[in-house]
Amino acid sequence: MSIPDEDPTLGELSEGEILRRLLVRLGPSLALVGPGDDAAVLAAPDGRVVATTDTLVHGPDFRLAWSSGYDLGWKAAAVNLADIAAMGARPTALLVALAVPNSTRMSFVEHLAEGLRAACDALAPGCAVEGGDLTVSDTLTIAVTALGSLDGRAPVLRGGARSGDVVAVAGPLGRAGRGLAILFGRFGGSAGAPAAVDLEALTPEESAALTAQLRPDPPIRLGPVAADAGATAMMDVSDGLVLDASRLAAASGVTVEIDSSTLGADAVVALTGGEDHALLATFPMSLALPDGFRPIGRVVPQAAYPVLVDGRPHDGRGGWDPYRDWDAHGG
Repeated sequence: MSIPDEDPTLGELSEGEILRRLLVRLGPSLALVGPGDDAAVLAAPDGRVVATTDTLVHGPDFRLAWSSGYDLGWKAAAVNLADIAAMGARPTALLVALAVPNSTRMSFVEHLAEGLRAACDALAPGCAVEGGDLTVSDTLTIAVTALGSLDGRAPVLRGGARSGDVVAVAGPLGRAGRGLAILFGRFGGSAGAPAAVDLEALTPEESAALTAQLRPDPPIRLGPVAADAGATAMMDVSDGLVLDASRLAAASGVTVEIDSSTLGADAVVALTGGEDHALLATFPMSLALPDGFRPIGRVVPQAAYPVLVDGRPHDGRGGWDPYRDWDAHGG
């Protein structure tokens, strides 16, 4: 079946026409000066700007056989919004740079823009895409810079946890990891050539796990809530609970002890699976945990290991390290 003319490839359009079509789908600007000029102008009433960036590259970070354009737009926004929230800040703007093969259909990139807008609207109302860049590349790459406001509060850093603090988490743990296991186990194909996902072959639980992997739903609004409630340290769980907890422990000069009984039936996946983008935080024992956070352990004096699970050292295996885990030949 031939593809209609109204869905051309990017190589058949000018940069101006591509941008015009994308801006329509990104929605109205919320900035003082939004997309269309050499740079955006954003209000910064706090006098400080929280900034982070993350890049999604076809291969190590996603597979086109598994992700739609909408999925990729949503995920690219969500993973950056979570980093802003983990500082105790409110997301205010995204800057998005796309490097896209010129054989890509315009509809795919339009859906990507729609996913970016939908994630901002759902997860961080008041945040929007306010600029970026567009270029051609053989490898689809999405680079997002997120900006946020502390609204007068101090940032919550990784290095503030103290012995005696309660370790708590907001958001699911392990769902995205289960989704990734399903993708590689059921639709991994061979020789780095994944197969398209057959949704009809999935149970409702498997479908939910895939959604958690492809369109993460981090609790963005709870970042500032945790800061206001007195969180001493915080970060988002992007690379696995044990790996990220070890980073918080190292920054704080403490050991984090996790009680696996708090993690549900599939504690192994909860400990080592990544990409849920839950918020991991520590709070003084004297404070009540804010709604949305649940206790999973405690902070103890620094020991030989940064993380203990049920009182025993964890070997640290699991989690995602692109330099350790990415295999270009195996996919």
